[in-house]
Amino acid sequence: MFKHQRLLENMHIPMWLIKDTCWMMQFKLAGTIVALPTIGMAIYLVIITRNFPKRFWPNLAVLFWIGANTTWMIGEFYKFDFTRYAITLFFAGIVAILVYMYIVFSSLKTQQAKD
Repeated sequence: MFKHQRLLENMHIPMWLIKDTCWMMQFKLAGTIVALPTIGMAIYLVIITRNFPKRFWPNLAVLFWIGANTTWMIGEFYKFDFTRYAITLFFAGIVAILVYMYIVFSSLKTQQAKD
């Protein structure tokens, strides 16, 4: 199960890089199109890891980050001011990664207490 998730996570990275490359090179249509499967893959990863907190929270942070990044890209491409939405999504990603860090550190403390 985790090998399948790792494969998807690794496939997700090139999609994200292609999207950002399209953004950098001002390929509006290509960037917009590639953003859809990139976000779709992030959503799928969040769904399939929902029962595994140590995998779920980082994937949720990535989903928020890609959502913020895509919102920012779309705003720049099509001259919309989506800054506040992008900031909100970036902040949500930070919260998700802080939850993840809390889970990891509290599990380490629990394990150390058992030893």
